[in-house]
Amino acid sequence: MVQRYDRLKEIQRLDPERDFLEIYRLTVTYEFPWDITRALELALYRTYAVPSIGRLLDRTAELTERTQKRYDDTALLLDTVVEHGFDTEEGRTAVRRINQMHRSYDISNDDMRYVLCTFVVTPKRWLDEFGWRRLSDHELRAFAAYYRTLGARMGIKDLPQSYEDFERTLDTYEHEHFGWDEGARRVSDATLELMGSWYPAPLAPLVRGASLALLDDSLLRAFRYDRPGPVARGLTRGALRLRARAVRLLPPRRKPHYARQNPEIKGYPDGYEVAALGTFPTPGVRGCPVPGHRRPAEAPAE
Repeated sequence: MVQRYDRLKEIQRLDPERDFLEIYRLTVTYEFPWDITRALELALYRTYAVPSIGRLLDRTAELTERTQKRYDDTALLLDTVVEHGFDTEEGRTAVRRINQMHRSYDISNDDMRYVLCTFVVTPKRWLDEFGWRRLSDHELRAFAAYYRTLGARMGIKDLPQSYEDFERTLDTYEHEHFGWDEGARRVSDATLELMGSWYPAPLAPLVRGASLALLDDSLLRAFRYDRPGPVARGLTRGALRLRARAVRLLPPRRKPHYARQNPEIKGYPDGYEVAALGTFPTPGVRGCPVPGHRRPAEAPAE
């Protein structure tokens, strides 16, 4: 029988530069599937506070009018790469779809790199505070290698190389760019409403309050939300720490849990095709802000 720390021992026997996909998959689908889902939700949420990103998301209306679909598609496309790898037909199709959507808009390399950084740094910081254990150095190196690979296939330039590089890039970018934008606030409000919709209606205000209690002061200032009181923050964070202690005592997961199995994914009860996920924007139509403009195809998806 697998014991609680056996998979960590397995991870530490692997090479984080060569076996980064296997390490990443073991970490996110066996060790921390629930935590990684919450952390990546928070990672995407952070990106709204960069006005150039939040404003674009508002103009496309994907996160204000089709919030559940956008949530589902983002999770499923990223999940496909985790489950199948970069060099499979499914993985290449998922990356191609991501690239096709992004290249329909005038998105700067700096913004793209920042979003990638949130996927590396936010899970580590979440698990430091709310995980049943912290990530090992092997896992941090594998996370950095995994997202370097994803970033390269998305054509992102000047990628950070180590976890520390990802962290410095994220902190510097947030310090320089976090700020108020009316459209970004609409995207933020729509996301909070979506999270509340996953639970019975009477619980929606509690979910919203708990979500706000998890935001740091820089995010609260950027969105101009009132700072939650110490009781709300204490209860929310205390409950998550109690959950971590309970999970530590449970037997380890025997089967991988992928994002497609999450109850929050609601838009595809009859299944989905990876090639049909996401949006297919037409320049000048349905929010595409720059008619006739495309980002250069800096790197192929396969």
